[in-house]
Amino acid sequence: MPLRFLVSLLLGFCLSTLVAPAQKKASPLAGKVICLDAGHGGTAQTDHYRVGPTGEREEWINLRVALHLQKLLEEKGATVLMTRTADDNISFDDRVKLAVQNKAQVFLSIHHNATADSSANFPIIYYHGYASENVASVTLAKKVAQALVKHLYQAKVPVTIASDHTIFPTAGAKVLRDTYGIPAVIAEASFFTNAPEEARLKDPAYNHQEALALVAALEAFFGKEPQKILPKNSLHTLPPFKAAVEAERMGATAKRWKQDYQQGLALMKSKDAASQQQAYELFSRSVRSFPDSYLAAACHRHRATLLKRLGKPAEAKQEALRAKEFYVELR
Repeated sequence: MPLRFLVSLLLGFCLSTLVAPAQKKASPLAGKVICLDAGHGGTAQTDHYRVGPTGEREEWINLRVALHLQKLLEEKGATVLMTRTADDNISFDDRVKLAVQNKAQVFLSIHHNATADSSANFPIIYYHGYASENVASVTLAKKVAQALVKHLYQAKVPVTIASDHTIFPTAGAKVLRDTYGIPAVIAEASFFTNAPEEARLKDPAYNHQEALALVAALEAFFGKEPQKILPKNSLHTLPPFKAAVEAERMGATAKRWKQDYQQGLALMKSKDAASQQQAYELFSRSVRSFPDSYLAAACHRHRATLLKRLGKPAEAKQEALRAKEFYVELR
């Protein structure tokens, strides 16, 4: 074989090796078992508050996002368990059973929010129980919140990451309570009671964008080492703080949540006991009206300060712990 030909052959082989395309890295989602729970379903005849200004119902939005997300996750190699694929009323027990019996590695319940204040629009993510015990779910909640803000909101927006005990004070949300041990969150991406947001949520392309955000969140979560989930109430136990239930949050009093907070701040500066007590009551009403607002944690912290000033140190300590365990800052 001529030397020139041999040199050319070797050179060609070396160049082809150098420019060979790198193998595509597998997604962290490949092989994972993920349970998607499209919240509610089949309730149009039984409730009248899960509906936007022009009639778009929450359960319809939840399902559209879940179906988009199912397809995207399966394309990444995940096994996806769907609690519903149509506008059906599936029991909480059946939703939980699907995740637990199939050993889901994440339980993601997809929801959208409603409140009496039609200007409100921001993401709220719930975890079960106490933040220092349910660390894995808090981490998942942060990833979901970060991704939703990045993909859905063009301007800076407040975010709430809260325990489900803020809205269901005695035991939390059943789908999170009974899947405890699995990293699990309820993701409320936005408020369908906000008219511009309701219009966006009707658009399948916008639903797809939300699904892309959730894919990014799940990839970020599974891309890190798994974190702990301690036994329930192993570190803390707090008495319930009664909040407005879903239908009550649509009333006239609930609309004052921000005004009550601002008036409470003003009164808190006064030194007389009457003003301090009134400020305490205003913060209490604000957080009862909107227990998962982006001001709710501050309401509880201010309540703790005022209780201490009013000579109730034990109650003040409880409120400070509630603010710390039931609300997590997104950093």
